[in-house]
Amino acid sequence: MKKLLLLAAIMMLAVAANAATYTYGWEDGTSTVLSGFDLYEATNVSDVVYDGNYALKFADATVDGAGTPQGYVCWVRGLLDGDVVSASIARYDDTPDASPSGRIWGHWNDDPLDVDGYAGSASGNSDYGLGLGWDITSFDWTVSGGHTGLVIEVRIYSNPGDTVWYDNLEVIVPDRDGVEVEFPGGYVPVEGSTMSSIKALY
Repeated sequence: MKKLLLLAAIMMLAVAANAATYTYGWEDGTSTVLSGFDLYEATNVSDVVYDGNYALKFADATVDGAGTPQGYVCWVRGLLDGDVVSASIARYDDTPDASPSGRIWGHWNDDPLDVDGYAGSASGNSDYGLGLGWDITSFDWTVSGGHTGLVIEVRIYSNPGDTVWYDNLEVIVPDRDGVEVEFPGGYVPVEGSTMSSIKALY
């Protein structure tokens, strides 16, 4: 039994050694999204916050409610087939069983020079939340098909003028040289190491 527990602990350490964790909370008070799709309004606010002093307010700016506004909140580059990227984020709405609702999504982007590049949907979490205030939503993406980049989105399913808030984005990527993680506040290169890296970017 002791040998099994020791083996499990070693395996957990091996997994941690190959992953780097980055957090982002809009704490500079100005940054919003890297880019986006469809008509949206993104604002850095201090009135509805999950943690810290600031959060992202994401509103539907469409005229007729057609389409799905998307905000690009993280761009991971330098990926290889088999890599796993995990993300979690806090979201807020207070409309149970009604719009607006938000969820985390992603798409492939194999152009390392253009955040608006698109190489197909990467899917995302089908959970829209309970609409009872803050909750945490997450998703894991496994890279395949030769894709090299992933853009993580926040979405709003809503009527014109509706709003969802987001905060405390956490992204876990391979801890390997050549991998880059970019948030609205800037980007950081991942430095390969023998221990898990935990870094905060505000």
